[in-house]
Amino acid sequence: MSYETILTEVKEKVGIITLNRPQAMNALNSDLMTELIEALLDFDIDEEIGAIVITGSEKVFAAGADISEMAEMSAVEMLTSSFVELFDGIRDIKKPIIAAVSGYALGGGCELAMACDMIVASEKAKFGQPEVNLGVIPGAGGTQRLTRAVGKALAMEMVLNARNLSAQEALEFGLVNYVVPVEEYLDKALKLAKRISVRAPLAVRQAKASVNKAYELSLTEALAFERNAFYFLFATEDQKEGMQAFTEKRSAKWQGK
Repeated sequence: MSYETILTEVKEKVGIITLNRPQAMNALNSDLMTELIEALLDFDIDEEIGAIVITGSEKVFAAGADISEMAEMSAVEMLTSSFVELFDGIRDIKKPIIAAVSGYALGGGCELAMACDMIVASEKAKFGQPEVNLGVIPGAGGTQRLTRAVGKALAMEMVLNARNLSAQEALEFGLVNYVVPVEEYLDKALKLAKRISVRAPLAVRQAKASVNKAYELSLTEALAFERNAFYFLFATEDQKEGMQAFTEKRSAKWQGK
């Protein structure tokens, strides 16, 4: 499929989505978010894809939401527009998503990165939620995901006082998985995605869902979800193959069944 605001490609078993609005520093507007969700859904149902990477350019991942699109909108127009709700579509993707971030990931760009399952950052990455400078607050998960990632005190400073985190600070506070040189960040994300993409597909999906439930449910409810997912996998051919391959000391051949 051809897109206007993103680029897509496949490398081995990894689907790659590149934000492509260089003239606007990859600012997120309704068109881009709509195309992003469409591409994610296409990769999610493609049996040949095992993991997904979302990236931008070396200079900017996404500098935020497109302010020119929303500056004159009323509260009702924002409520009835689909822009913010489009971010929720990322949560519905069953396959692992890795954000490969270099340069600015601010506002909606930071929220997009945090909506992914893992983040690989270049040394030049910067993360922030500066919406207070515009007289608003983060509206696509920033106050919630950031607090869960870095804790209340730091999230308060970032949201209330527009503090940005360097890549190294983001690593230290648990916001990102890796920090690597600029020339290596995309390769690092792709290598991580490729390693995940060759694992048992159904187990990977259930593992992702179970980890996410740790943030959404009580401990008792999350443990029950995990246990049911664990039991379910014993009804799959991949479980039989995986355990047989282990006892036979060979590599498993996953079928996703």
